Amino acid sequence: MNPPPVRIVLASSSAYRRALLRRVGIECPSVPPDIDESPLPGELPLDTARRLAFAKAQKIAERETSALIIGSDQVAVLGEHVLGKPGTHAAASEQLRAMSGQAVIFHTAVCLLNAASGKVQQHCVPTIVRFRILDTGQIERYLLHDRPYDCAGSAKIEAMGIALVESIDSDDPSALIGLPLIALIGMLRQEGVIIP
Repeated sequence: MNPPPVRIVLASSSAYRRALLRRVGIECPSVPPDIDESPLPGELPLDTARRLAFAKAQKIAERETSALIIGSDQVAVLGEHVLGKPGTHAAASEQLRAMSGQAVIFHTAVCLLNAASGKVQQHCVPTIVRFRILDTGQIERYLLHDRPYDCAGSAKIEAMGIALVESIDSDDPSALIGLPLIALIGMLRQEGVIIP
């Protein structure tokens, strides 16, 4: 692969997003954008994901004025309840009990901002995950194995969390892990970055 014509920066501290970029040959700096990620009053989860993906990229563009900035955000929804990152074992256990036998929608937005030209490309991928009926023993064993306390929805689908689900419906399997690579590769092409 030829080196990209401009610097690429990931506006994120997520190890999952960095790993996804490495899968497609992109090694780039990862800079935490340090923004308020709270949803706005009355904001739909899809709109929250899109707004935050752009805001993250825009924040890093203030320092990286000639780079291509990748921003991404994911909002998980069970019914009308937004599922954040649990942070603790107890909160993760509660999330998984609520998701047992249910469908959860993960809205994963990606934004590519050309800081030099101001050009913005955005896309959001919904992923519907149907969870198996889970008993307390399954939930506890899973949490002790994967410790997914930094994952919205408390399940690492790329690890043992796959055993918790009945089905996944998405146009882009990488979206569920945190970064829609199919959409991003198309965006990068428009900026002259060809993969592979």
